[in-house]
Parts: sequence; structure tokens; C-alpha cells
Amino acid sequence: MTTGLIAEQVTNEDSDPHPRPLGVNERLWLIGLIDGAVRAGSSHPPLVADLFSELGNLVDATVRGAKIDRLQADESNHGFRVLEINGEAGENLGRLNMLYLKKPIPCYYLVYVEVAPLFRRRGLGNLILQVFRDFLVKKSAVGILDNIIPREDPTYDIYVKLNWRPIEEVTLSPGSAEDGVYMIFLPPNLAEKDLKDPVLKLVHHLKRKRPAIDMRDNELMVERTIREFKEVYAALLAYFKHELERGEQTALMRFMFTRFVTKLLGFRRRIGQLLGYTGGESLLQIVLDPGIRSLPVQSYAPRELAGQPSFEFGDRQLWHDLPDVLKKYPARMVESLPNYRRPSLVSWMENKGISSSDTLTIGDLLDLGFDPTRLKEFTFDGEEFIFERVQPRMLAQIQKKKELLERIGPELNGKRVRNALVKCNPPLLVIRDRGNGYVLRRKVEGIHWEEATEQLQVEPRLQGLNRSLGIEKLILSTVRRTAEWLGSRLSPEESPVLEDLTYFVAWNLDRNQPKLQVDFAGSSVESIWIA
Repeated sequence: MTTGLIAEQVTNEDSDPHPRPLGVNERLWLIGLIDGAVRAGSSHPPLVADLFSELGNLVDATVRGAKIDRLQADESNHGFRVLEINGEAGENLGRLNMLYLKKPIPCYYLVYVEVAPLFRRRGLGNLILQVFRDFLVKKSAVGILDNIIPREDPTYDIYVKLNWRPIEEVTLSPGSAEDGVYMIFLPPNLAEKDLKDPVLKLVHHLKRKRPAIDMRDNELMVERTIREFKEVYAALLAYFKHELERGEQTALMRFMFTRFVTKLLGFRRRIGQLLGYTGGESLLQIVLDPGIRSLPVQSYAPRELAGQPSFEFGDRQLWHDLPDVLKKYPARMVESLPNYRRPSLVSWMENKGISSSDTLTIGDLLDLGFDPTRLKEFTFDGEEFIFERVQPRMLAQIQKKKELLERIGPELNGKRVRNALVKCNPPLLVIRDRGNGYVLRRKVEGIHWEEATEQLQVEPRLQGLNRSLGIEKLILSTVRRTAEWLGSRLSPEESPVLEDLTYFVAWNLDRNQPKLQVDFAGSSVESIWIA
């Protein structure tokens, strides 16, 4: 009776939006409860999601912080500006995201620095600050940033050598801890002027805008979430210690560590959008044991940990027509399908010398930076489809997206944005099995717009084409205009769904290049899908 009560309290995620975090002993107990259910073949086992529920809650709360939205035009984005940094060959090294304040004196507040994936962890921080300094000199504008590096840290000298000064040297008044640790750069034409009053006003304006760019809250949330990842990982290591020492690879152990790593990768991807997050508490602190990295990926729960497969919502006739074996064993059949051959995965496999038939390991997911097993290619009745694996907690959100896209679909008949044909690709049906949701969509001849821009930056064959035709800017402007048009068609109740929609641009997957229309009037993306 007592155990049942405890299990009920642990598994009820919705009972308390801010549950008390589990301690190490409680995590070990919960893993043991799950393991015991597997061994006993229990028909009412605890949900595996419970072990990760606090992680899920923290990740969602963290990434709801202020974000950089690349789909918002600079001039309409409340003063936010983006400065792109390009190398000698034209490759994009990164971006400076800034807040421009015109009064009382021209000022650029450095909000966030993002480095292109190919150039991360190469010590570009100093170079980026130099670019920002040169930009400020050219604009004859004051620069302000909120430095989280303590003065005793050796890297603090980076700012000093580039003529950044504590803001108190200009205002002649000490700042409070709540004000942040502002540093200021004065261009040569302003270096000798008395700027005490205008700088104090600038700080006041920044305080008023802090709700939109509250870096401290983002940093603290990231730190807390990383601590939670560390504690879950420690509990998993402790529980599976003997299996790891013996070199055993049980299905439960593989599943638990796979689930942990996919959540870690999802968090790493999502915090890249946070305003002000500069990586103070780096995810690189979480280093997986070599024995964990070598485990084969196990993306769905052991049979004992899940109930019967179920059709959740969508096209019932299509569900009826699907092969019986897929309806009886959805997770097993979907996960056995080939991975979707997105360009970044194909390039990685070629560099590694492996094929699509090779089993991926947890270490492979970490090296890739995403989980390629999440998208599966499925051919049925002469048509090509994609199965996407999602967390069950996302199913309600996906149903809202489906309803919105089906409503907006008729308005897209022949609709063009920047001469690109706009289409939508709503979910066709959703199945639930083995601790996952599986969303079926039609396969489109396109890729996610952010992957498209990344390919243009990192693929040597595409870099020259990008420079000559400005394809990256073309894609961004087309997606941005599509998002703006779509936003204008939504009701206030539907608007929150807009943030969850994704955009795919036409792409030749076999040749890994964009599908464009080029004529006397210029270039345009062939088509764009809303999903």
C-alpha cells in the first residue's frame, strides 16, 4: 500500500508544476522500481518518464526565457540588431546579437554571441570582441556589455586589452549587484567627453528592457538544469555500475542512457536561442564514461515498461490501411526503418566511413549533436513518408499544430511568398507505443531552413554559390516573410502555436543543394513548407 502511494505520487507529473527535485536515493529507488517491473513482467509498471520529469520541467522552463528570433526583421524587433561575422573565404563564423539604443547617445548593448557550429570551441571570443569594437568605432557609438567573468579571472584581461572599462569609471558611482557588471567601450571621438549623465540614463534604459533580455535568469536556469542532468547521470551510473563493470548491455540500461542523452542534446540545441546565455555553465562539463558512449542506441522502452500500442489521432482510414505488423508493433517496426538521410547525417557518415545499416552508439549521437534515429523514412502504397519520434508530453501540442495547419491549408492554394510556393505538411496520424509518440507526415523534397543555411556555410561546394547568389539571406527572408504572413492569419488563441511551427525549404537531397528559381527578375526559393 505504501509503495503504491509513493509510486502514484512520483508518476503524477501534472499534480505539481514545481515539484521538489528528487534526491540521489530517490532516483536510485525509482530506477530500481523500474528495473524490478521489467524483471517481474509487471502489467502496471511505473513510467520511465518519471525519472526524467524534473529534467523535462526544467528544460521547458529554461528555454521559455527571452530568445533570439532570427525570423524577426531587425527594424521591427524592438531595437535588436544582428551583425554577422564572416571569414576571408566568406564563410559565416558567427553573429553578434545587439540591442540598439539611440538616446541619449547612440549605444549598442551586446546581448548574445553565437558561433557557427563548424567554428565552435576554437577560441573565437577574442576575435568576436575585436569585431564588435571595430563596429562601434565605425558607428561612433558606445558599447555596453554585462560581463559575467570575475576580475580575478585571467580572461578578464581580454576586455581590458580591447579598451573596455568598468562602467563605474564613467558614471563615477558604484553599481549595485542587481545592476549587473557592466563594462563600457568608448570610441575615440567620445573618449575624452564627460558622459556621466548620458551613460547613467543608458543604464536606466537597460534596466527597463531587462525583462526582455534578463541574462541573469537565463544563466541561473541553465545552471540549475545542468545540475539536474548531472544528478540524473550520477544516479544512472550508480545503479548500472555492476553491468558496466561486467560489460553487459541490457535493454533497460541502453534505453535509460539513450533517453538521458537525447534530452541532453535537445537542451543543448534549445538553449542556443536564449538571449544572454554565453555558456557560463557549459554543457561540456557533462562527460560520459567511455562505456556509456559505446552503448548501442535504444530509442524505445522495453516491452514491460509500456502499455498497448494506441492510435492517438489523425486519419483513421490511413491507420486502417497500414500494414498489420506496423499497427501491432509500431515502435519496433518504426525504429527498424532507415534513418532519414538529412545532409548533415550523410556527410557525417561519409566522413566516418559507415553506412546507414550500421548501428549507431550513444557516442555517435553526442558527436553528431542530434539524434538521427528520431526521423525514419517509410514507403507505403507508392508514397514516401517520414515517421518522427516525439515525447508523449508533446502530443497535445502536435494536435494543435495539426488543427491549425489543416485550417490554414485551403488559404495556401497557389500562395507565394517572395515567389516561393508556400505549402503545409500537417501530421497525418499519431501512434503511441513503448514510451514514445510516432508522428506520420509526408516526406517533402526539402530540409529545415536552419540546416539549409548551415549547409551553405560549411559545404565548400555551396559556399561559392551562396556568396554569388546570396542564398542564405534569400532563405532567411523567405522564411521570415512566410512566418509574418502566417502570423497575420492567426487568431489570438492560435498565436502561441506559431512559435512551435517549423519551416522547410526546397532542397535536392540527392545532390545536397538548394532548389532555386533563377530568371531575369532574380533568384527565389522554389517552395517552402510549413510543418
